[in-house]
Amino acid sequence: MAQRSSLAVPYEVPLLAVFLLVSVATGLELSVNNHNADFSLLTSPGPAVSLSCLVQNSSDAEELLWYRGDGQVDLKDGNKVNISNICISPVTESDNGVSFTCKLARDSSVQVSVILDVQFPPHLSGEETLHTEEGKDVTLSCNSKSNPQAHAAWYKNNSTLTLQDHYELHQTSEVFQLSIKQVQMSDNGTYTCVMSYRFSEWRKDFHLIVEDKQPVFPMEAVIAAAVVVSLTILFGIVAQKDKIFKCFKTSSETAL
Repeated sequence: MAQRSSLAVPYEVPLLAVFLLVSVATGLELSVNNHNADFSLLTSPGPAVSLSCLVQNSSDAEELLWYRGDGQVDLKDGNKVNISNICISPVTESDNGVSFTCKLARDSSVQVSVILDVQFPPHLSGEETLHTEEGKDVTLSCNSKSNPQAHAAWYKNNSTLTLQDHYELHQTSEVFQLSIKQVQMSDNGTYTCVMSYRFSEWRKDFHLIVEDKQPVFPMEAVIAAAVVVSLTILFGIVAQKDKIFKCFKTSSETAL
């Protein structure tokens, strides 16, 4: 008896094909300036920065989107498919920390972000001459924004400032302050804000002029004196009203 022959198709073949298709589909990714993951770009103010976003592992036409922070960047029609370029020009200090993100239009989860690290030295500024009275509070504010943040110090009359009980220091990424509580005559002098940045120093002088405390007149006494004077005038008018009226009456009778 002849045996019937049959051609058996192994199950491994279609499963392998599906696996390959899935791998190709999920292998699509983006790169920005040859980076496949988020990265920081070191730069400085002035020169333009170019960012190029490229679709990888895809044979289809894929639309790309660019975002600056949360705002979408307008792109020309010829600068959207599979490859897209943007240019930040000129780069400014305000661009420091700003993110630029390239996204796949049909799947925003496919994206790469670049954060600009714009490095710049401090530009010291602030009110240079301050007049104050003895016993009042005063604050010297040295605007000192830089990236990376510079090392700050205060000097008085060209010597390192010795902190006293009525001195307070406060520093943020943009300002370095010296607060003096209840200023004394000995606080009079020139204070210098010194910023050390990459082996260089930036300086700015603040001239504090402390004046003698002006005598203060008590407001209660002034008000009381004004009230007394007003009442005196009023009582005087009341006391003389009969004479005034009589004078008016006499004048009136004379006219008749």
